Amino acid sequence: MPKETTISIPLADLAEGRMVTRSAGGREIMVCRTKDGLFAVDNICSHAYARLNEGRLRGFRVICPLHGAAFDVRTGAVLGAPANRAIGSFPVHSDGTHATVTVPDAPDVPHIAPPMP
Repeated sequence: MPKETTISIPLADLAEGRMVTRSAGGREIMVCRTKDGLFAVDNICSHAYARLNEGRLRGFRVICPLHGAAFDVRTGAVLGAPANRAIGSFPVHSDGTHATVTVPDAPDVPHIAPPMP
């Protein structure tokens, strides 16, 4: 049975338009708040090893700082090249004071290629 890790972030740390990262289950997770709600995705771009939280959040679109790939934080879907593979997305629950995300532990084999020279 796959293992899971749960992370909890105070809602006070998640103002609208803000991105917060946490490590969970061997993954780096980015949790953000948009006008549409709270969302959690893998923080690593599927095109090149770059941290998405170092990019920009525009509405529900997060833009990678390295090459400008864009992803939908609601689903992890690719919204713009050069990425062509979605990133993981995870449900976020709120109890009114904290955002909670349960993340399956990452497989032992890396799912993202190392940066290209």
